[in-house]
Order: sequence, then structure tokens, then C-alpha cells
Amino acid sequence: MDYRRMGNTGVRISQLCLGMMTYGSKQWREWILEENEARPLIQKAVEAGINFFDTADVYSLGESEVLTGKLLREFQPRRDELVVATKVFNPMGPGPNERGLSRKHIMASIDASLKRLNMDYVDLYQIHRFDPDTPIEETCDALNDVVKAGKALYIGASSMYAWQFAKMLEYQRTAGLAKFVMMQNHYNLVYREEEREMIPLCLDQQIGCIPWSPLARGFLTGSRRRGDGKSETIRAKSDDFAHSLYYRDSDFTVVDRVAEIALQRGIPNAQVALAWVLSKPVVSAPIIGASKGYQFDDALNALAVKLTEDEIKRLEEPYEPHPILGHS
Repeated sequence: MDYRRMGNTGVRISQLCLGMMTYGSKQWREWILEENEARPLIQKAVEAGINFFDTADVYSLGESEVLTGKLLREFQPRRDELVVATKVFNPMGPGPNERGLSRKHIMASIDASLKRLNMDYVDLYQIHRFDPDTPIEETCDALNDVVKAGKALYIGASSMYAWQFAKMLEYQRTAGLAKFVMMQNHYNLVYREEEREMIPLCLDQQIGCIPWSPLARGFLTGSRRRGDGKSETIRAKSDDFAHSLYYRDSDFTVVDRVAEIALQRGIPNAQVALAWVLSKPVVSAPIIGASKGYQFDDALNALAVKLTEDEIKRLEEPYEPHPILGHS
């Protein structure tokens, strides 16, 4: 496993980040893996050299954080060898102040996350989405205080419009506050709208990207076919969000190109699609999800796949613009 800088910081993170949304409680989503099912995959990740793990308070309504902390302590007891990220924004209860990016919710949420993780600090604390109902000054000031208190070492953000991110970055700069060092954005071969504004902004500001859904929720593996409807996996059957994003004719054409190159190389589609994401200089580490051992193996093997310029051109050629989705 090779390691890259986390944005422009001195922290080194594995080329792959293991997304922990898959692990937690089936009461939240039926496809979630609970502790005994998750344990061998977390062990495999640590043994493979992955040191970067991303969760969120909303995943399994806190149970993902509990499981993340428990299993990481089991397989890597040295906290300084781990880079742990979590997020704040989504509703954690029915109350009006149990959501959003107010100072009140951020301060309560970081303490609750640390308690569930059973950790003194997180390495990366991210706002899960942009909150139009809270002044950016309030949010940025609160995040700065979280860092100053030693509860998070760095801060990051997730899917939003580039103009929103730019406003927050400018306020942080002028006020001398802790600055976002990472952007967790939606980016893959069939959703490349981030290339228009967000990725150029991140390159200019030396902010690393850790894309979520680099395989387009499995769409790029070739498991779906035109006219077939939803695939057979439990998650895909219930994933209406993916159907709103990835089922255009041009999307299937992109998958056909992935399959052509995969066949020529004698490797699975997933390795080609991940290799494309990994080839982008702005990407610090794609966030992979793994509910089965072979999915994890494909992600690891993708690290050795170096696409040629011609292959990248063939993969990118069929892309057509998409509506902006994934910001809420």
C-alpha cells in the first residue's frame, strides 16, 4: 500500500479509504453488515495497509461509529497509525436542533461522535452537506473551535456547489480560522459534473478530494443492463437514488467502454473504473465500500492498474452532462 498526502497537509493516508457506511445496524438499512459480518473485512483492510476510515454520525444512526471504533481498536490498537474521519449535518433525532450546522449542533455532535467512537479526537471532521439555514460564519467559527479544542485535527466538507465552498474558504482565510483541507465529493465515470467547478477550485486551493461512490453504487461493475430494471443485490433493489443518477443511455455506453478495456486487460470492470479515479491528481483517496471479500480484492488490485492516455480518452468520450444531484 502506498500513501498520499491528505490534501496539502503533512498527514499520509492510504490510497484507498474504507467507507464505513456499510457497517452498523440492519435496523437502519437491510443491506448493512453487523459486527460479526463486518469484522473480517475490517481486519482485511487493516492488514492490507489501509489506515484511512470514513464514517458519519448518521450512518446507522450512530452504530457505524460505535462499530468503527470497536473494530479498529481490535485490529489496530495504535491510534496514531489510524486516520479516522466522521461527519456532521444530517438529522440524528426528531428535534429541530438535532440537525444542520449550527454551533449548537456541531458542538453536541462532535462530543457524541467521540463518545461513540471511544476516541479522544478524530483526524478529519467533515460537514456532510451545506446548510443554507445557518450563516457560514457560525459554522466556520464553530468548526475552528472544534479544532482548537483538540477534538478534530483537520476539517473537511462534502458535496455542495463550488460557490458555496468558495465562500466558506474565503471566510476561513480572512478570519484566520482552520481551513477545510478535504472535499468529499460525488465523482466517478458516469458522474463528472465536479470537473466543471469544484475540482478546479480544489486544485487551485490545494484541497484533496476523497470521492464517494467511485463505482457509481456498483453501476460501473456492469451488473445492470439496459431495460433490466434494478439489479439483484439487496442494496440496489432499494437504491432509488442510483436510478435517478446512472441509468441514462450514455451511462450504459460508458459501462460498455469500461467492459471493453477490462476484457482486453483480463480484469474486472471495478478495477478499471477505480483506476480511472485514482489517475486524477486531485484525488487523495477514493472511498470504497465493501460488503464482500471479492469487492475488497478488486479495490486493492486496482492500485496496480495504470491506464494509458488512450484508455482514459476512450472511457471519458461517451460522457454526457447530468443534472446536479447528490448535494442534499
